[in-house]
Amino acid sequence: MIQFKKFVFNPLQVNCWLVYDESGNCVIFDPSCISNEEQKELSEYIYQKKLKPLAVIITHGHFDHVPGVSFVVEEFGCPFMGHLKDLPLLEFAPQQAGVFGVNMDAPPSRFDRALVHKETLELGHMNFRVLHVPGHSEGSLAFYSQEGGFVIVGDVLFKGSIGRTDLPGGDYNTLINSIRTHLLVLPEGTIVMPGHGPESTVGFEKNSNPFLR
Repeated sequence: MIQFKKFVFNPLQVNCWLVYDESGNCVIFDPSCISNEEQKELSEYIYQKKLKPLAVIITHGHFDHVPGVSFVVEEFGCPFMGHLKDLPLLEFAPQQAGVFGVNMDAPPSRFDRALVHKETLELGHMNFRVLHVPGHSEGSLAFYSQEGGFVIVGDVLFKGSIGRTDLPGGDYNTLINSIRTHLLVLPEGTIVMPGHGPESTVGFEKNSNPFLR
């Protein structure tokens, strides 16, 4: 059985998702923990639950989603994964953070594994279908777990809203197409786990989201 835990980290209130299976293997999505206290909160939960991180994965490379990557890689020795098109965002993440008055350590400048559209990512007893959903950033990814009945979507889709398209790599029409083509086709009961704010479902967004009418 797949379970997940949500942490909300850093001044921009980013959702960090910890997903784990019955054998104790886990995956850390968007390690947004920026302070020592936040990093301790994440690591203590992992140690208390006796979990084994198999990967740290980013949905996209904007600075608020990546400040804890280096910490997680160093603490747990797990590989770092994401989409190649967002590598340039990682390079400039500390500078972008500075614009918002946030100090952060530089994330790794490369991925240990580059993820591609529609591949199946097998980690422990967990399988994720990787979906390339550009529009918020060029390399935005979503991760669908059929067994868990959820999809981790980063900043592509929110409850009743959609991601920004006014940042580098953003494009409104591309974003809407990504959502319609790859997310709204999932079962309506699928839990949507966004990068900020509360969870939703595919059915709720399909029927109620004003941007998708």
